[in-house]
Amino acid sequence: MSHDHDDRPQLTAAQAAAVLNPPAGRNGGDLVVESLQGLGATTVFGLPGQHALGMFDALRRSPLRYVGLRVENNAGFAADAYGRITGEAAPLLLSTGPGALTSLAALQEAAAASAPVLAISSQIPTAGLGGGRHGYLHELRDQQASVRDIVKSVHTVRAASQIPSAIAAAWESALTAPHGPVWVEIPQDVLLAETALPVVSAMDATPRELYPRPELTIAAAHLLSNAERPVIIAGGGVVRSDASGKLRALAEKIDAPVVTTFGGKGAFPWEHPLSLRSWLEDRHTTDFLEDADVLLVVGSGLGELSSNYHTFRPRGQVIQIEADAGKLESNHPALGIHSDAREALADLLEAVERREDPAAADRVRTVLEKVRVRIEAQELTLEQQVLAAVREALPDAAPSFWDMTILAYWAWSAFDARHPNTMHSAQGAGGLGYAFPAAIGAAAADPTKPVLAVSGDGGAMYSIAELATARQYDLPLTWLIVDDGGYGILREYMTDAFGETTGTELARPDFVALAESFGVPAVRTGPESLAADLGKALAAPGPSVVVLPALLRMFEPTHL
Repeated sequence: MSHDHDDRPQLTAAQAAAVLNPPAGRNGGDLVVESLQGLGATTVFGLPGQHALGMFDALRRSPLRYVGLRVENNAGFAADAYGRITGEAAPLLLSTGPGALTSLAALQEAAAASAPVLAISSQIPTAGLGGGRHGYLHELRDQQASVRDIVKSVHTVRAASQIPSAIAAAWESALTAPHGPVWVEIPQDVLLAETALPVVSAMDATPRELYPRPELTIAAAHLLSNAERPVIIAGGGVVRSDASGKLRALAEKIDAPVVTTFGGKGAFPWEHPLSLRSWLEDRHTTDFLEDADVLLVVGSGLGELSSNYHTFRPRGQVIQIEADAGKLESNHPALGIHSDAREALADLLEAVERREDPAAADRVRTVLEKVRVRIEAQELTLEQQVLAAVREALPDAAPSFWDMTILAYWAWSAFDARHPNTMHSAQGAGGLGYAFPAAIGAAAADPTKPVLAVSGDGGAMYSIAELATARQYDLPLTWLIVDDGGYGILREYMTDAFGETTGTELARPDFVALAESFGVPAVRTGPESLAADLGKALAAPGPSVVVLPALLRMFEPTHL
């Protein structure tokens, strides 16, 4: 069998000489950082640990920028946000045992939100592997077993020559739709051992494209072209695949109203005449979606939050485009199309026939008016005032990151994310402590824009250590902490369910004084001054904190 090498990169004489005479003093860690460089990485996140020191020593000899956080879970959240913002795989360097395990909640969020994170963990020395009880520091019987249920793929290294291939395979896996976190594991002795292998040059790890099957596109296009009341639900897959332009073109071609899921915020223009916005936790919206004779679901599994807590019962034909095969028809029977959202929307856009429905925009206005009346009847003016102040202060193109807090729950439904891929929350896995470390990752990805993080006082306590990180790297981010003296949303849930609360009330610090002790300027504000104070903080260079003492309430649910 012959191979055509004409399209392979050819080495110059100088490069060939360098290959044959690699520099002295390199170890397995150098192969890690050289592989990352060869794949195009520029920034790595992480936390050093004894077994991982070979990787961190090698960073000294590389142009890679290192952003070190104070807790592994927070480093994982930062990598998650970097992956979401850039669409690139974000390297996350971890140590063995406790370091590796502390990252798991962040990796679960990356998996749920399809964020490409490339976690590279050390392991105990090769001699200790295999499940015996050798008593090494950080030893686990099977470290991979703890991550296998979370990540897309696991890649094991047992010799230095395996490092570049393992990292390339993981990179490809992380960036193949659906994006997600992957895991590479390298023993301490392999990272520390000197190597005479040539310096790693450019590597090819092009992710596989996931195209729709043509017969399914034809069937879907026929259904949409002949529908009387088509509606589109746009999920996070539209944002991840950068398909919002194609979504808008399709909606306009067939006059189909569009609602975005909480993960799909910004995928469709908020003020568009066909925009149902993202009021998914509302019975008026649910009724409207159930009445569609053809419902196109793009990049969503219609999980709990996207189905009004599984009360949604579609009566029409569902077409579901989803890159994660496990989500296809997982909640509702559908014409399931296993595809990247961008590729499927591009093909559908060509295949559908134009249909005009002058009444579609009127039906959308009617639903939004019903939603407005329902919310206004609950006299939640403070909550709407606070959310409007955040929208006023935040530049349109600036990314925001929201913790699991009452203001974020409002924002899921009521916040206008004016650009795709600018509003992010931890609603995938639902863990606390996401917002501020994620904002660090976004600021590292693009320091030309201010970044906003929004937390409650309970969630903020997960991330206080990262004030030191934000100061150390002088990152342009502002942290809004809504201080209501406890876990506000859990307080509401428990009060509604049991009439009283347990474990929700919290002692907390003076957040302004605490931030200032880190050298981070901070201000205490009120609802009337929030827009001005937040705007001033976002416009200033470096990190800042704005504290809003306020007891916010949720709007009444409609799924009960």
